[in-house]
Amino acid sequence: MRIVDLTKTIQYNSGDPFFMKVKIKHKPHRKAKWLIRLMLGLPFRLFPKNFVGWADDTIQKMGVHSTTHIDAPWHYSPTCDGKPSKTIDEVPLEWCFGQGIVIDMKHKADFDPITVADIQAFLKKENLTIEPKMIVLIKTGRDKYMGTADFPAKGTGMSGEATEWLIDQGIKVMGIDQWGWDLPLPYLVEQAKKTNNPELFWEGHLIGQRKEYCHMEQLTNLDALPYTGFKIAVFPLKIKGASAAPARVVAIFD
Repeated sequence: MRIVDLTKTIQYNSGDPFFMKVKIKHKPHRKAKWLIRLMLGLPFRLFPKNFVGWADDTIQKMGVHSTTHIDAPWHYSPTCDGKPSKTIDEVPLEWCFGQGIVIDMKHKADFDPITVADIQAFLKKENLTIEPKMIVLIKTGRDKYMGTADFPAKGTGMSGEATEWLIDQGIKVMGIDQWGWDLPLPYLVEQAKKTNNPELFWEGHLIGQRKEYCHMEQLTNLDALPYTGFKIAVFPLKIKGASAAPARVVAIFD
């Protein structure tokens, strides 16, 4: 079995915008020795031979959307098709493991949305078929911007129609290797103001108001995968009532 990691490392990065910054405090082994001595009351003479203490770490700041993560239906809307939307702890684990397929959209220019025609043309060219319960990975190549100020500001993005089309093929989980699922938010805001069009903003996400699905954002390393022939595991942290959760996303080859 071979496993390919599709997850970015959780770490502080000075190039991340303020809303994505992660802060982790690493506690060295030597501090634990004093905690054991002072709080637990174990004399140093009774420490095991060669015991230097234990390391520990605290995540002091990290939003659930700050790194590679999977969004729950609750993120898009409090209801889906008139019923309460699932939070991340309510997403069925069966959705989170299945055959994977990569849709290569690296040719799409920044701010040019991915359409149903784009996906269908790729599938026809590569003689591929999307089957129900697959996990669909949209490869844009924009993971190259991770850790820079350009990451949230550049990219293509899934149109609402393309998102809905995938759901209609029986897909519950899909993902992308750029900052967000839609076109970059700063661009969408600019265009909505320029055109006075209220339908532009977040159109991919908002399909989740009507049709239930989850998507992953900030995947990486999709170039390491063939288009098919692997399984995807994307198990989120079980955070009660949350809109999303970090996940270790991997491709598994038998």
